[in-house]
Amino acid sequence: MLDKEHWNKLTPDEERIIVHKGTEYPFTGEYNKWKEDGVFICRRCEAPLYRSSDKFDSGCGWPSFDDAFPNAVKEVPDKDGRRIEIICNHCGGHLGHVFRGERFTPKNTRHCVNSLSMKFVKI
Repeated sequence: MLDKEHWNKLTPDEERIIVHKGTEYPFTGEYNKWKEDGVFICRRCEAPLYRSSDKFDSGCGWPSFDDAFPNAVKEVPDKDGRRIEIICNHCGGHLGHVFRGERFTPKNTRHCVNSLSMKFVKI
């Protein structure tokens, strides 16, 4: 995991999402339909976020996970007042939003994550 002074340099699109809390257009992200075994890490600080075994196809247009690594993701109220934002617990980078009660999986949770907020590492 990288310290702040060693965070990865972000492209303008990555910065728009991770720093300025933007979003990708649905169905355009690299990891929306991704099926390989591995781990998804924060694009900015490389902290482990999600296992590929927790990824599922929700049909929403963004990568969806029903669980994260312990203490990897922090939930904060979104400024829109309606949703819960998820951020990297290590660097504070915007990941997306969390939704509960949709019954997509037995865990009844959907972390809806921007592909540009993550990198995939094959294990």
